[in-house]
Amino acid sequence: MSDKIVTINSRKYDGHIRRSWNGGLIHEDDNLLILVGKFSEEIIHNDLGQIKAGTVSFEHFWIDRWYNVFRFHEPDGTLKAHYVNITMPPTFTNGVIDYVDLDIDVIAWPDGRVDVLDRDDFEHNRVKYGYTDEVVRQAEEGLSAVLALIEAAGLP
Repeated sequence: MSDKIVTINSRKYDGHIRRSWNGGLIHEDDNLLILVGKFSEEIIHNDLGQIKAGTVSFEHFWIDRWYNVFRFHEPDGTLKAHYVNITMPPTFTNGVIDYVDLDIDVIAWPDGRVDVLDRDDFEHNRVKYGYTDEVVRQAEEGLSAVLALIEAAGLP
């Protein structure tokens, strides 16, 4: 784990924090932040299933992209999956990454399967929070970009 600990806040469109956690910053440049985290205990994730204690997550946040990518590795080092959140571009200030999660998720499994999840949540929250036409357009373009990256085997 890195010496520089960063707080990550996943927010809803109205600004409230949905989930918050810490990660170790292992790469930072003008456009990309990469963090690493290790699960200290087992959890059951709605989409990924069992995440064992010792699972490592490499978290990629691009300052100019409408998605982030989490690469999960089992405790023995094998790839569990890539989990992609369609989001508004993050901000990074004073050791805190803040981003707005726009509900759509993509899982790219090691066997080649791809699951696009939570489109219904996106449509529901589009109305509930009043996503602008520009946010909807950028989210759809972000999803298309992610699917193209997966097709080209270009996920980190």
